[in-house]
Amino acid sequence: MRIAGTGLLDVVIYGASGFVGRQAAAYFAKHAPAGLRWAVAGRSRDKLEALHATLGNADISVIVADAADAVALDAMVSQTRVVLSTAGPFARFGSTLVATCVRHGVHYVDITGETPWVRRMIDSHHEEAAAGGTRIVPCCGFDSVPSDLGAWLVARTLREDHGQRCVGVKACFSLRGGLNGGTAASLMNLLEADDRARFDDPFLLNPEGTAPEDVSPHRDPRTAVHDADFDAWLAPFMMGPVNTRVVRRSAALLARHGLYTKDFRYQEYLRMGHGAAAAVTAGAMAAGMSLGRTALARAPLRRLAQRFAPAPGEGPSERAMDRGSFRCDLIGFGKRGGIAHGCIAGRGDPGNRATTIFVCESALALVLDARRLPGGDTFGGVLTPSVAFGRVLAERLRAAGMTVEPATD
Repeated sequence: MRIAGTGLLDVVIYGASGFVGRQAAAYFAKHAPAGLRWAVAGRSRDKLEALHATLGNADISVIVADAADAVALDAMVSQTRVVLSTAGPFARFGSTLVATCVRHGVHYVDITGETPWVRRMIDSHHEEAAAGGTRIVPCCGFDSVPSDLGAWLVARTLREDHGQRCVGVKACFSLRGGLNGGTAASLMNLLEADDRARFDDPFLLNPEGTAPEDVSPHRDPRTAVHDADFDAWLAPFMMGPVNTRVVRRSAALLARHGLYTKDFRYQEYLRMGHGAAAAVTAGAMAAGMSLGRTALARAPLRRLAQRFAPAPGEGPSERAMDRGSFRCDLIGFGKRGGIAHGCIAGRGDPGNRATTIFVCESALALVLDARRLPGGDTFGGVLTPSVAFGRVLAERLRAAGMTVEPATD
């Protein structure tokens, strides 16, 4: 292991030579304030040195640490305040790193959507992280910041403007983007038999004792619907089974703050549009998702799919990512009939460009806005983005050029 420079680092970007990791490093090189001490880290010295040469700043540190090398991870984590990890699949490469962060009291953010793994991190580390004031915040990419922060914003508006707790939120996504190799590998890993059954639990991430007896109203949508509030045909959203679990954990953690009711409901969909053609497309999308999931549950078909998916470290072209976009529209419903609308939207491929902004601004919030974060600088645990960052992240994303509504002023 080599650490260039001296003194405590503010942020280590782990998995920096991967597809999203390289974008995160470039984002920091462009947007991190002067004086911020940060490092790129991962297992390949050659790839890290090649990345370092593109960043235009000799003061950026380089750390070589394999995810399986507990000694190297310990040395890395002990010299920083925040770890930002893009190294997936997280069930394979993230557990020791999270444990090390908790042990050293180092804050952590990542871009995982692997909810069964997040459940294991909650069970293993939430209490210790909470006692130590350490924020461990998975799911800080496109999974699941728009859903989680958006739901929080409309719930907050219902409380502040209407004096009502939020009984439900529904979200509708429109997006244009591609798939990178790391995301593909995480998806395949998620469909392994041991985790597949847990993945279907609507309240997988909830604190103990907060799931309702009847979970049937909270099951993931499987069919196309026409929604009058959005005035559009909607299909099930591929990432809904991830994002909904994160939002429900937030609602449970924040129920005592007067934001959400105990019977709070959340669902999300993919917008298909208007008219007969949109209805057919929505139905085909729903059927295709169902068939695809059934097929990918079989190991031989997963292996076949992996042959056609991008390899780890690969992803869409710069031009394709620049042409991407996303929009998440949300409607929140108050206990006494109040309604609040929200929107989080941005330009750039959602799984790559937007994810980079989400996770980088989350890490910067931990370093630069610690005293303004919800709960103060002693609050911790295995948290969700809205619980960990709240209005601070909303403000940072807005300053980064995203649409984030309603405002938190």
